[in-house]
Parts: sequence; C-alpha cells; structure tokens
Amino acid sequence: MIKVLIADDHPIVRQGLRQIFEGSSSFVLVGEASGGSAALDMLGEHNADVVLLDLNMPGMDGLEVLKRIRREYPRTKVLVLSVYPEEQYAVRVIRAGASGYMTKNAGPHEMLEAVQRVYEGGKHLSPKVAELLASEVGGDFDKPPHESLSDREFEVMRLLSLGKTVTRIAEELNLSPKTISTYRSRILSKMHLESNSDLTQYAIQYELIP
Repeated sequence: MIKVLIADDHPIVRQGLRQIFEGSSSFVLVGEASGGSAALDMLGEHNADVVLLDLNMPGMDGLEVLKRIRREYPRTKVLVLSVYPEEQYAVRVIRAGASGYMTKNAGPHEMLEAVQRVYEGGKHLSPKVAELLASEVGGDFDKPPHESLSDREFEVMRLLSLGKTVTRIAEELNLSPKTISTYRSRILSKMHLESNSDLTQYAIQYELIP
C-alpha cells in the first residue's frame, strides 16, 4: 500500500482527505500534521511514500518544507495541495521539487489518481500548469514582478505581505533580522515597490495570500 502523510493546518481539510484515503484499500494514512515542523518530525518516524503538502501553514513556510523534504527524504514524493490558483504557485513549486500541484477543489478520484501517479514516479500537472512550464522553457512567459524573486525572497515577501515583522520572520526562518532586512530591501527593489503596504496590496492583487 502507498503510505500517505497529510500536512495541512485546517482540521476540516485533513478530515476530508482522511476519508478519501480510508475509503481505498490501496492507500494507508500514516500521519497528519498541522504545521511544517510537525510534518518533518513525522517523516522521521514514518517512512511516507507521498506527502500532501499545503503551502500556507503556521511557522515554517510550505516552500521551505518542500525543499527540506526533498533534501532530507529524497525518496518521498511531494504533492502540493493549495487554495492558490495554479498560475501563481505551480511553476515555482515544481521547480522546487514537487511532483505535482493540485487546487483544493479537486475531486476524490482525481486526488487518488494524482497520489498514485506521483508515487510511481510521474508528475501530476494540469494542462494549464504544463502550458506555463512550456512557456517558461520557451522564454515566452510574460512574468509578473514576483516571478523575478528567488524562492527565499518570495518566501520573505509573502510573510511581509501578511503583516509579519522583520523580527518575527527572522525567528520563523531561523535567520538574523539583519538578513531579513536585506531581503526586504532587495525584494522592494526588484518589484519596484516602496513599502510593506505596497507588498500587501500586490500580494492581494495576485492572490498570493489568503
């Protein structure tokens, strides 16, 4: 059976996913985590085959969790499950090592098929995501400003746009406040913005935050 671990901070979402997998004899749910750190701890205890990972959880950012899973548990596949539109996050998480990207309005059958596919070494990509990836490779992808950010800069940008202070972000990412301030300056310069308020307005416009 395929061993699945769910990492999502919403109990209702976890309950719905649990019911999906418990209804199939091909899968076994080995753990549920409400945050990134807890998910990594569970992976150390349970050798999950596939992790269903939400991007927006308290504490450690979903992109950082994804990278750590790929680095520390390279055999474990990651399927990102998110409320965010595909065009905002899918290409970035695929580049970071995810085996697929699904929005949370996917049906149970699609969910089971996607987990099966990534477990077998394939990718779960919607036609829209495949088109975005092809456009990026072909150089004809008209990127919005946030796409010029590195993954770490993007992570800091999202946290700033959520109203978190430099000190709080430094604590969450285990970095110094000076480093976060440097990232902030670099982000504002790359995106041609002037303040955290501008970042928040931008993130709302592009549906990068809830």
